[in-house]
Amino acid sequence: MPTESGSCSTARQAKQKRKSHSLSIRRTNSSEQERTGLPREMLEGQDSKLPSSVRSTLLELFGQIEREFENLYIENLELRREIDTLNERLAAEGQVIDGAELSKGQLKTKASHSTSQLSQKLKTTYKASTSKIVSSFKTTTSRAVCQLVKEYIGHRDGIWDVSVARTQPVVLGTASADHTALLWSIETGKCLVKYAGHVGSVNSIKFHPSEQLALTASGDQTAHIWRYAVQLPTPQPVADTSQISGEDEVECSDKDEPDLDGDVSSDCPTIRVPLTSLKSHQGVVIAADWLVGGKQAVTASWDRTANLYDVETSELVHSLTGHDQELTHCCTHPTQRLVVTSSRDTTFRLWDFRDPSIHSVNVFQGHTDTVTSAVFTVGDNVVSGSDDRTVKVWDLKNMRSPIATIRTDSAINRINVCVGQKIIALPHDNRQVRLFDMSGVRLARLPRSSRQGHRRMVCCSAWSEDHPMCNLFTCGFDRQAIGWNINIPALLQEK
Repeated sequence: MPTESGSCSTARQAKQKRKSHSLSIRRTNSSEQERTGLPREMLEGQDSKLPSSVRSTLLELFGQIEREFENLYIENLELRREIDTLNERLAAEGQVIDGAELSKGQLKTKASHSTSQLSQKLKTTYKASTSKIVSSFKTTTSRAVCQLVKEYIGHRDGIWDVSVARTQPVVLGTASADHTALLWSIETGKCLVKYAGHVGSVNSIKFHPSEQLALTASGDQTAHIWRYAVQLPTPQPVADTSQISGEDEVECSDKDEPDLDGDVSSDCPTIRVPLTSLKSHQGVVIAADWLVGGKQAVTASWDRTANLYDVETSELVHSLTGHDQELTHCCTHPTQRLVVTSSRDTTFRLWDFRDPSIHSVNVFQGHTDTVTSAVFTVGDNVVSGSDDRTVKVWDLKNMRSPIATIRTDSAINRINVCVGQKIIALPHDNRQVRLFDMSGVRLARLPRSSRQGHRRMVCCSAWSEDHPMCNLFTCGFDRQAIGWNINIPALLQEK
């Protein structure tokens, strides 16, 4: 058999070295700075309305793109030389194997086959490298428009739910498996109030639409309504977290979690007795919400029912039955007397209480696994998320099929929709949080690295469109909630 020529072997080794170099994670070093220093100085000398930090980021990004394409160009030249070398070898091999001179057509066939294979290899290499460039560009862009602002640390177990008050003063609420709910100052991250009236995991928290009341659902088979009074502390200067946004994403273990042994909520005023206790369920109450106006509340339970209560009297008004398995979530419409409940039976149901004399129900089928949550938008849409790794957007006027489907790589937990901009925040089991629009177009992924972001499953998300500092909050089983600043105009402009 013929042996590989020395020149071909050398070319192959050189190509492999360049390939491994081009696919490795690049960090700016002194030699690269020297090589790109002159253009950078020339560009920085020009007048620009861009902030210096944004300008520097763009220069670094485009420098990286230039280096990537330069490496691709060198690889292309090497592959072309290798194609020529292999074509010559094919001609020589054909003469040895056949013992006679091959016809021009046979040589052309073999050469074409080899060229086709190498062309495909070239396309694959090019696609992988350019995909890396595009992915890097999207990640850097996402970090520019999605910035971590504040972390809220104080719970001693995973946080199931997060919510933002709808009245002044605007505070953040978290519900945890440590049997407590905490209220936080959004600006300072300080715990303001601790609610310790439940004897089981607190699974959800929602604020009254017009009063300083909170509604919590618990594993102790009850839902509590309690009143709070807070005084916001003086805000402190916010640390610039954009400096760490360039860290490469890495896998984090439980050992990387922050030290939470110190109970920061121990200094908070503690409420232990509810204003009202809603008791009718025979199983865990997994979620609760206020109906429009705040005079009634709805609860969802593992006993397969949802209950509608009169808040003032604590009396049960309706028991909503029909789901075949445990309920996972409930949500109310912001302006109409509508309720949506989701369940492990792969469906969610729409309950209509606009007519006091009757209440109708519609069943939505389309998921293949547990529906973890379903929420309303301002219009006539419902958005549902599921353990089947999909999110579906539905029109209430046409329930037969969704108008949009988002497919992801991980199970989806309690979703939330930015009402004004109609942006869906998807918290995942795999610790990621992704943002999509209502048509299913991916807008961004919240940055996560060894220094920022969630380290375990992200359980819930909540938008706050009116707060100037943070407009998106997430919480997870790493025992912390995070406040993010999402530059929505820039996000939509990139789309």
